[in-house]
Amino acid sequence: MPYLVLPALIPDLRPVYDVYFASFLADPSGSLLLQILFPGSDLSSPEFRDAHEKGTLSWWHSSTTQYTFKCVDSATGEIVGMGLCDVFVKGQTDEERNVPEASWIQGKEDKERAETVLSALWGARERVLGGGRYIYVHAFAVHPDHQGLGAGSALVQSIVDMGNSLDLPVYLESSPDSERLYARKGFRRIPADIAQVIHDKETLGTEADVEVPLMIKLPEAIYGRKAAEKKGVEEVWGEWQRGLELQLKAGGAQEKGQAQQVVEEVKEVGEVRA
Repeated sequence: MPYLVLPALIPDLRPVYDVYFASFLADPSGSLLLQILFPGSDLSSPEFRDAHEKGTLSWWHSSTTQYTFKCVDSATGEIVGMGLCDVFVKGQTDEERNVPEASWIQGKEDKERAETVLSALWGARERVLGGGRYIYVHAFAVHPDHQGLGAGSALVQSIVDMGNSLDLPVYLESSPDSERLYARKGFRRIPADIAQVIHDKETLGTEADVEVPLMIKLPEAIYGRKAAEKKGVEEVWGEWQRGLELQLKAGGAQEKGQAQQVVEEVKEVGEVRA
């Protein structure tokens, strides 16, 4: 059955997040993340969902970069998946680059735990892309009843297509179980010498430390569709960097400024060379 990926509308808010919570709760990594982000909450209670919906709706009215997408079963009209991403078409402001705060969490220890996890992810993303132009995927989720049928692939492909059309890299933090799906869509794992996130077991409350696969899909225009599976991220990254440097010579003043910012920040991440 074909799936449609469309922008989520205000009436979609509850069913979109029904999918989000059902998907994350069914996955061990996702369930752990929800425990960290919403400590002590009964995620199925009407009180929690009403408060969450109110806060999310307020954010929808204020955010200028974040977009929510729904994946719809075209045969039934049911929302079976969702995606959440920031699209930084013009790069990021200093405010948008601030270290994330878990302001919705009340208890000091719970708040510090969440911020430790979020700050580690934020720091890696800053090392990889800084304040440049890119797409950051916060979440993909498919309802457990519809997993393995193509909805997840449709969601990922829609964001990959957006990145290609805008000439923007797409960056995300994967779960171990989802890494193969992203690899099939052309994502490459960020080498550890560029950026790495390993959450310690004391923070997570797990038996062992947990490494988060950091993945990036660079825009197709820089290497071509057929070459995508033959090149590692270092080689592709080098080609992307050279392309940005060429923009400095050929682009307008605004484009030069944006390209220069990204080039300098890419150079700062370390041992990435063509």
